[in-house]
Order: sequence, then structure tokens, then C-alpha cells
Amino acid sequence: MQIKLYDTYTRQLREFRSNVPGKVGLYACGPTVYDYAHIGNLRTYLFEDLLRRTLEAGGYEVNHVVNITDVGHLTSDADTGEDKMEKGAARTGRTAWEIAELYTLAFKDDLEKLNIQTPTLWCRATDHIEEQIADIRKIEQEGFTYITSDGVYFDTSKLDQYGYLARLDVEGLEGGSRVELGEKRNATDFALWKFSPENESRQMEWPSPWGKGFPGWHIECSAMSAKYLGPQFDIHCGGKDHIPVHHSNEIAQSNVCYGTNLANYWMHGYFLETDKEKMSKSSGEFLRLQTLIDKGYDPLEYRYLCLTANYRSDLKFTWESLDSAATALGRLRKATHQWGQPDSVNEPLLAQFHNEIANDLNTPKALALVWGMVKSSLADGDKKATILQMDQVLGLDLANWAPKETEISADVEALLSARNLARAEKNWAEADRLRDEILACGFEIKDGPDGAVLQSVN
Repeated sequence: MQIKLYDTYTRQLREFRSNVPGKVGLYACGPTVYDYAHIGNLRTYLFEDLLRRTLEAGGYEVNHVVNITDVGHLTSDADTGEDKMEKGAARTGRTAWEIAELYTLAFKDDLEKLNIQTPTLWCRATDHIEEQIADIRKIEQEGFTYITSDGVYFDTSKLDQYGYLARLDVEGLEGGSRVELGEKRNATDFALWKFSPENESRQMEWPSPWGKGFPGWHIECSAMSAKYLGPQFDIHCGGKDHIPVHHSNEIAQSNVCYGTNLANYWMHGYFLETDKEKMSKSSGEFLRLQTLIDKGYDPLEYRYLCLTANYRSDLKFTWESLDSAATALGRLRKATHQWGQPDSVNEPLLAQFHNEIANDLNTPKALALVWGMVKSSLADGDKKATILQMDQVLGLDLANWAPKETEISADVEALLSARNLARAEKNWAEADRLRDEILACGFEIKDGPDGAVLQSVN
């Protein structure tokens, strides 16, 4: 199938062509592990998993690299405030190293529950200080840095194309900036290396040619992605909030270090919204995946909800929309299970599905095609075989779902016996009343040639 992807850099839908035929280098900005991930964060990783699955369905071997930011991400994009890791350590009473491990494991557990494939490689910022220092030295040698009392900064005024990814009006930003510049020369300049405060010991700090300190947030991604995927790889992903600062700065660093834009395609997932605001850990609406689980939802019901909207559109989260997703996934699971053994894949339907998903990951249309097939007259075994192939991309794990085995109480058995008697006596009103009572107990009735069978609705 021919895959088309929206490239933020060119603002165009482009046919995907990899640098090396049959292989894809994919880099995704990973979590800053100072706290648990919220479900808005996780929507981005679901989009990236869908992208990877689509590429694999297209026959590509994907080298998927994800970083762990465990140092250098300050609380302000203006390079002010505390390091998020140091702040998280103070909040929890643990060391920065301990919370990095705690929240990294929690993040990986969330991915597993959402059936997100494990990356080919995880890479930690703290394991790549040497590579980051080497890139900063290269940028310095090319004349793009200056030093202030608190760090080494990238001088964005020296790079003509700075901010092109976000179409930044750099002159307008400079003229109307309300940012407290301090010693920064330009509002868009950013830290490559931050100095440790004098007479103060940080938990995470390293020696460098410029003094003891720690790397800025942006240098880690360009250094690690170039190390593992090369200085010009295929696709770089992240959330749309990365466009104006983090990814613009990655490109600037790479322009100077390697003479490239780092990636051929830049792709960005959009926000999950609650009450007309994007979800963030500071918004007061911090929903974890565990929050959904505690309320009785299956994590894959949240995955299904995210599939109902294109990754390039903001998705409004409500409990009602999650309930609707849970109902839809439940019906899809039951239908797939009841179709029995898979038979032959319907190749024309599968090709249509792949065409929809290959058109910039158009999941709403792909799901519409799935439901059209579910309601069609296609043989059950062929439906089963076809939907399991589709699910290789959707990631709903339909092949492994089965109804929960729930113990049937004597009271429910008695109700079923009474219903059978009512049906035998053609007392349909009483039979219907007993059916509703059984349903209220958590069971539905399947009438077949061998009699009525109870099945849990869970």
C-alpha cells in the first residue's frame, strides 16, 4: 500500500518514501519521568503506535527509538525555573534517580496495558551526556553559542531558517516579547548547557568544558536520535506542543551539527481536551490511565476512543464518550468471538481498510469500514479472518478476548428455568420480564437449537 503522511515541516500530505527501501527510522519524544503520565500524554503514544503498525502493515521494518528525559527539562520553556526531575524529587521525598526509575516503570506499564508495542530501543538522557557535550562543542565551534552566568546558549539570530517548522514570526516575538530575557540575547535563544548554581549541589550534574552542570532539554533528542538513526532519518514524532519550541530547537541544533533537518517527516499528535482546555499535569484535570481502570474501564476502551478521531484533531474527553467507546468495543469483541474459527481473509475489504489507514492514519473511516463489514452478509469465518488482520493495525487485541467466566448463582439458574417454562407455555410477557431480570443480574440469554444459554455481559 502507498502510505501518505502529513509532514508538519512542509505543511503537506506527502507520499512516504524511506531513506532505505523496506526500512524506517522512527524517533518519538518520550516522557519526562518526574511524574505519572496522564491520558493526554498517552494519546500521543497511541498515535505513534498506530503509525508504526501502519508502516509495518505496509511491509516496512521499523527501528523505533524512544527517549526517556530524566534530566534537563526545566519547568519553563524560557529556560527558567527548576529542573522537573529535581522538583519531582523534592515533591516525593525521593532522589531524582529514584523517581526516574519509578515513573519510567509506571510509563512502560501504561504502554503495555494499552497494547502499545515496545520500542526497538529506549535511550535515557543521563546515559548520553558525552554525546550531548560533543554536539554542544560542535555548535560552539560553528559560532552559534554564547555564554551567560547560568549557561551556554544557542544564538538563534544566526540561523536564517530558525523556527520554520512552527512558522515562527521571530521578529514579532522579539518586538512584542513579554519574556524576561535576563542575559539571553533573543527571546527564542535556548539553553544547551545549564550551570549548577554556585554553592549548591544538584543530584544530577556532570563536568563539562564550560563548567559543572547539566544539558538543556533539546540537545538530548537531536544527539540520541542522530546516534541511533543517523543525522537524517525518516520520521520524528511528538505532541503538537513540541512544534514551536522543542522540535524547532532540535532542528536548529541539527542544522548546525549535521547540516540536516534531522528527519524527513515531522509528525505531531494533537491534544486531548477536557472542558475546552488541553489536558496537562498543571490544568487541575490530571487523569491517569489508572484513574480509568479504578472506575472500571478497560484501557483498550480508551484506545478505541482515541481511534474515533484523527490524530491531527483535538479530541474532547468526556466520561460519556468513553462509555460510548466501551460499548462499541464490547460489541466488536463479542462479534469477533462469536464468529468462531477464522476462515479466509476478504482481500478487497482488507485492501480498502489499508487504503483508509494509509491515508494519514484515517482511523474514523477505517473504523466505519470495520463496522460495515461486521453488519455485512460476509461469512462469519471470513469476517473473523479479515478483522484479525485489520486489528494488526488497530491494536485492540481482539484475538485474545473472551467473555469472562462468571459463576452463575442458583437464583439466576432458577430465573432461567422459570423463563424456559414461560416460553413453553407461550407466556411471552412473563418470559420477557424474566429475561430483563436475568439481564439485570449481569447475564444475557442466547437462544439456540439446543436451548437457552447464559452469557455474562461483561
